[in-house]
Amino acid sequence: MSSITEDNKYFRKVLYTGKKMQLVLMSLKEGEEIGEEVHVDRDQFFRIEKGKGEVVIDGKKTQVEEDFAFIVPAGSKHNVINTGEGPLQLYTLYGPPEHLDGTIHKTKADAEASDEHFNGKTSEPYQAEQNH
Repeated sequence: MSSITEDNKYFRKVLYTGKKMQLVLMSLKEGEEIGEEVHVDRDQFFRIEKGKGEVVIDGKKTQVEEDFAFIVPAGSKHNVINTGEGPLQLYTLYGPPEHLDGTIHKTKADAEASDEHFNGKTSEPYQAEQNH
């Protein structure tokens, strides 16, 4: 997972969407942050593959770097901030899914301009079509 995460140049790229879980790559530029948010009905797992940052969960700040993982329980206010030099490369798992399958937001501005949300369609039919 490390090389595919570190090669990602997009703010957000959905790699896989199942009925109950979704895998998303993220890359934050120097000084960039995800933005404070709350997912009322879903848990989220993060893994930092490259870079340094700060995670804020319900007001508690924690410094993070590569090989660091953390969980944000549903209902927790959270943010991830790149505090290092170079990009902060990470992946996240949403349970249940948050975004439309196949979503790519090249920049944070693209993500903020979008109001897409998971619509129940998973990756499996798409993958099956490609294999035939």
